[in-house]
Amino acid sequence: IDNEGIVLRPSAGGEEKRIPSRTIVWAAGVKAAPITRTLGVPLDKGGRVIVDPDCSVPGFSNAYVIGDCANWAHDGEPLPGLSPVAIQMAHCVGENIERGIDNLPGKRLRYRDKGMMATIGRSRAVAKSGPMELTGFIAWLAWIFVHLWFLVGFRNRFVVFFNWAY
Repeated sequence: IDNEGIVLRPSAGGEEKRIPSRTIVWAAGVKAAPITRTLGVPLDKGGRVIVDPDCSVPGFSNAYVIGDCANWAHDGEPLPGLSPVAIQMAHCVGENIERGIDNLPGKRLRYRDKGMMATIGRSRAVAKSGPMELTGFIAWLAWIFVHLWFLVGFRNRFVVFFNWAY
């Protein structure tokens, strides 16, 4: 993302594509950004945009909302504001933007529940994925491993691990 738009880098073999844009909004956090209230679209009680199955804004096929600002229902329940959900939404939206450039219809998000993890104290955590449940020190080690695994690059992993160890 730069001042002139967005560059899509293909995951395998294709060519880079640029989407020119004068307006780019990046919001991050644990609750819906206040900007959602200015969009004039349906919101839930937490101010999240109730998005279409492809994560697009209702009535705007080329505008998308993901992460903490999006209310996407799975089996009738909104998905939680967790990074695995936002990552899956981002992959879906990236593919749909690319499909739109090629004049192909978008695809709906196919959500896969990867479970939940949380630290609950020094060297303690809880983790649940499918039928597997972990608690205590083992869950904490799993939490560390998963968080380091999803960082980009060896250097980032090393620095974060070193900081945590320190």
